[in-house]
Amino acid sequence: MPLTPRTALEAVAAIDTVGCLFFYFLSALGLTSFLSDRRKRLQQPPRPESDLPPVSIFKPLKGVDPKIWECFCSHCEQDYPQFQLIFGVSDPGDPAVEVVRKLQAKYPNLPIELIVCDRVLGANIKVSNLVQMLPAASHELLLVNDSDIDVPADYLQKVIAPLADPSVGLVTCLYRGVAAPTFGSRLEALGIGTDFIPGVLSARFLEKGLHFGLGSTLAFRRHDLKMIGGFEAFLDYLADDYELGRRIAATGKRVELSEAIVTTYLPAYTLRQFFQHQLRWSRTIRDARRWGYTGLLFTFGLPWTLVTLIAARGAAWAWGLFALTLTARLAVGIGTAVLVLSDEQVIRNIVLLPLRDLIAPLVWAASFMGNRIHWRGEVFDLKEGRLTSAKPVSSADWKR
Repeated sequence: MPLTPRTALEAVAAIDTVGCLFFYFLSALGLTSFLSDRRKRLQQPPRPESDLPPVSIFKPLKGVDPKIWECFCSHCEQDYPQFQLIFGVSDPGDPAVEVVRKLQAKYPNLPIELIVCDRVLGANIKVSNLVQMLPAASHELLLVNDSDIDVPADYLQKVIAPLADPSVGLVTCLYRGVAAPTFGSRLEALGIGTDFIPGVLSARFLEKGLHFGLGSTLAFRRHDLKMIGGFEAFLDYLADDYELGRRIAATGKRVELSEAIVTTYLPAYTLRQFFQHQLRWSRTIRDARRWGYTGLLFTFGLPWTLVTLIAARGAAWAWGLFALTLTARLAVGIGTAVLVLSDEQVIRNIVLLPLRDLIAPLVWAASFMGNRIHWRGEVFDLKEGRLTSAKPVSSADWKR
């Protein structure tokens, strides 16, 4: 058969589809590896309260996220003997201040501090606030997580336990996204459960451990933070959670993935906001893990198998490859969401997965076409992971 543009496209698409099937196989191995490790940890007896060291929890804030009150209360109602909460805002008029004051009134016996961080030390205001919040910490063990994170009552027990091993430098957590009723928010939550989390588990399996952190939870020692240059070392980085984990891992200490699963409540994204949030996320990963991000081209199973099917003009073998790819994609996505995250909403929204997967390569391609991102009401240019301010935008355009 002579080589034509159509047969060449058919061959390339089929080869890429097979590559995607291999990626789904690796994702399944990553999933089973995590489940196996989690079972082993759950079989271990819990540490007595006397062995649980005190913790300082940092929560940098900007604005009011969905369910912020419930998220804050979940941190106050921990089955843990001693911890303090430190909230930080850059603007004393931030509406989050009122929520923190209300929290202090509800839990008067808990050490809850509010720090107004009046200096701008770098482009990443979150990290700038963390630098100014650190002096208020009373304890050696530190924990940073995002303002929209809701945690179970045994969260601190599960997250802090691995730090009893001095070879562990950082503990992080997987998370499930709870969607608002909007279409964009449902697509976002679906992507977290069936795309992002399987990717994290695959990286953990392939790289024999994690070498980065997730903003849902970053637990570490003050000493290890000092060894990597403190929060000041990534004042201008967008992916501060990634950088913190990467730099601690570079010291030779391990990054552990806790069996605790936390929840984030997603804003009511419009489709435009969903796309722009995905673009920011993609450009963040592109600069943080360039080769790994480039390799995502071989993870878009449904788009590649559709191209194969069209180029092969509906040949029987192409339909078979399509069925195999769709089955593998659903198995990995649903398996991760249900078995790891206990995320039942994925089942309700699974009909949107083909659309979500068709959008993904468009976002991936667009991420290479510029460096501009939108983040919490501002516009930045991103170069090699570092932020430089571009111009302000309306806060109504961006919540996250």
